[in-house]
Amino acid sequence: MAKAKRPAIREDIPASPRQVLRGLEYHVDALRAIGEEFHRRGWSLGTSSNYSVVIDHAPLELLITASGKDKGRLTRTDFVLINSQGEPTTIQQPAASAERHLHIALAEALGAGAILHTHSVWGTILSDHFHENGGIAIKGYEMLKGLEGVTSHEHREWIPIFENTQDIPVLAAQLRENLAQMTPTPHGFLIRRHGLYTWGKDLDQARRHVEVFEFLFEVLGRRL
Repeated sequence: MAKAKRPAIREDIPASPRQVLRGLEYHVDALRAIGEEFHRRGWSLGTSSNYSVVIDHAPLELLITASGKDKGRLTRTDFVLINSQGEPTTIQQPAASAERHLHIALAEALGAGAILHTHSVWGTILSDHFHENGGIAIKGYEMLKGLEGVTSHEHREWIPIFENTQDIPVLAAQLRENLAQMTPTPHGFLIRRHGLYTWGKDLDQARRHVEVFEFLFEVLGRRL
């Protein structure tokens, strides 16, 4: 994704959150719309979930939801522009999501252009139920063809499950190591008793992956 053109910000004058994000209104509003939709569908309740869009890969700049925000009521100042270290690119921005290091890992390891995280009921239940198996294998459903590059319902999608932890940098390191060993690369993963992470080359693709996975999780959960 090409880097958006934004007015230069003087480093000697503290910038407001609106000034930092000036020129990124399209991405901000697209993420706000995602939050409204996912909240309405029960996938991002309370202050759960986090979403991001990669603004630039070299060097990495990532627009991500701020910490502790109601995803159904995001405003234009509820976002943070961060670098590859997970730090705000300028001062005077709100605190970024605590799980920002997972977004960074996915952007760097997979070249993802957008990353979306949900906390649905079915995703939470299944992540606990199948944790001892290390993941969930889903095969034989037509909806699988909604995942990028999948052309047959006979495709077997493996969704790894990671143990939940508050030490996100450690989890990010585990994620990088596991993704490097997985062939083919999965389209998403679950965190136990927590929720789904999925991604795409852009926000539209990532949103589609969320919708596909959440449908399949509900189907599998109801069967069980």
